[in-house]
Amino acid sequence: MKRAWILVFLAVIVLIGAGIEVARRGLGPTSHSDLAQPRIYAYRDWQSVGVQVNQGDLIRLRAQGTWLYTPGEYHGPEGHRRYPAPSYYPVSGVAGGVLLGRIGADGALFIVGRGGTFYADRAGLLYLRINDDILSDNDGYVTVEVSVTSPTPDR
Repeated sequence: MKRAWILVFLAVIVLIGAGIEVARRGLGPTSHSDLAQPRIYAYRDWQSVGVQVNQGDLIRLRAQGTWLYTPGEYHGPEGHRRYPAPSYYPVSGVAGGVLLGRIGADGALFIVGRGGTFYADRAGLLYLRINDDILSDNDGYVTVEVSVTSPTPDR
């Protein structure tokens, strides 16, 4: 009988803890802005953010977070200014570890860094990745906010 009361007591403690977590996070649906911040992992190749763009669309990107491509030196999506990318990186002569973008599976590469405004030169899915040649030894991720505005037709 004593053992049953101990189990009931432990169950109550677990339920109280779960209730506190629900109260802290709040009830209801997840906000759209939380869903629209995909993670781009430093150890993965090109990653779709799930956004289809059309030629001429205005793409606004904002990235934040930290990742590592140089042992022991985390940095943000702007890349590591001390280590310029060599010729065998996807984009050379810029900061190593900078966030890159492209539209479609074979689109032209562009520098995203912490973000900016870009025009889509073609239609396709938006892809992002870190500027590095060996991805398997990387760590971390950055989150990105993506906004796309289609041009309004002339009247």
